[in-house]
Amino acid sequence: MNFISKTLFLFLLFFQGLGVYGQQSNRVKIDGVASVVGDFVILDSDIDKTIMEMESQGISTKSISRCELLGKLMEDKLYAHHAIQDSLEVSDQEIYDYVDQSIEYFIEQLGSMEKVLEFYNKPDQMSFREELFEINKTQKLASMMQEEVVSNVEVTPEEVRLFFESIPKYDLPVFGTELEIAQIVLAPKVSKDEEERIINQLKNMRSDVLEKGLSFSSKAILYSQDPGSRSKGGKYTLYRKRPRMAKEFRDVAFSLQEGEISEPFKTDFGWHILQVEKIRGQEIDIRHILLTPKIDEQQLRESKELLEQLRQRIVDNEISFEEAAFQFSTEKETRLNGGVLINPATGDTRFELTKIDPVLYNQIRYLEDNEISKPLLEEEQSGAQKYKILKVTNRFEEHTADFLKDYIKIKELALKDKKLKMIQKWITQKIEETYVNVNKDSRYCTFTNNWLKNND
Repeated sequence: MNFISKTLFLFLLFFQGLGVYGQQSNRVKIDGVASVVGDFVILDSDIDKTIMEMESQGISTKSISRCELLGKLMEDKLYAHHAIQDSLEVSDQEIYDYVDQSIEYFIEQLGSMEKVLEFYNKPDQMSFREELFEINKTQKLASMMQEEVVSNVEVTPEEVRLFFESIPKYDLPVFGTELEIAQIVLAPKVSKDEEERIINQLKNMRSDVLEKGLSFSSKAILYSQDPGSRSKGGKYTLYRKRPRMAKEFRDVAFSLQEGEISEPFKTDFGWHILQVEKIRGQEIDIRHILLTPKIDEQQLRESKELLEQLRQRIVDNEISFEEAAFQFSTEKETRLNGGVLINPATGDTRFELTKIDPVLYNQIRYLEDNEISKPLLEEEQSGAQKYKILKVTNRFEEHTADFLKDYIKIKELALKDKKLKMIQKWITQKIEETYVNVNKDSRYCTFTNNWLKNND
């Protein structure tokens, strides 16, 4: 615990214990210290803010005690404290961007900045932003530390088997109805003239930034067709250990130095230019601009007609769905495995009916098993259009977990269980190593973790 934190702690304890005397000599208790964890002080008002935040999100707090909320806040501070001790870095700009998004959301919900400040009982926008910044930075550090703790946790097939056998039969999970879905996609080809137009536009933007000193961020806000990053000036944070973007995108990003801007390059989403802002070991902050080529209406109609003919050939048994996907589908991710979709949430080929993406569900909800849909027009958020046909290739009715049939799901549960145990072990160890002080008013709490170790 550093000098400033100890001083602040003692200062607050002094006023909490003695109170402040006003003109009428009435004792008025100011905001009290609930606990201290490492270099972090948790105030009583922090618990109140957590309750307010949960309620503003429509979460019921009736069954949640202040003790439980204090325990959770202490856990977050423990993570954040050790993230700092272990020199994990978080980008201030990333936090500022998130604060901007949060305030935009609050204004959208409440109508104006004045109403937001009134709702959260804040005197001005600056103090509100500073408070949001500190809250979100702490949460980000806590999240990074938690991920670091479990980053190398894996399970062996033997551990999966032992985990499954340890579950009493009456307590085995029940998996809902699941579907396997395949698709054939035909995306119209982009003309050479249109491709050249896009590339030249990106080259001009690159020159404007490098030669004229114009803002890359402003260009992204004005022109990028990536809905996920446009409002943030094209910004993303990439991690080497956690592949998230297209391989071509990552290869370019990690090949550049700070401040460099790539030449235009292509991914399945369109054409990009990319600027590296900050490199922090295995983590980099980048900005990018995505432009999606326009598709000629005639080419789009031709894709639909070709897909209709292909569908009829499959129905007439001239060619199998799997062969047609391999020969004609333009979707690289599925064409080599017969068009079968991979569930991004689980990594396997099954989609639980109650958790399936609403758009995909509406596309297959009326299909019988092995029935093939008519060509469906799909428009991505970037504006790119393509046609596809879908087929439900397999249906697994609701059933109690079976080790062989549900191995991937059981493995996922076993991994989650092992991670939770690793986190609990880490928390127990770090509480013993870290300065922790719980205020006397909260010592009656029955905490899950041994937070009272210094007060026994």
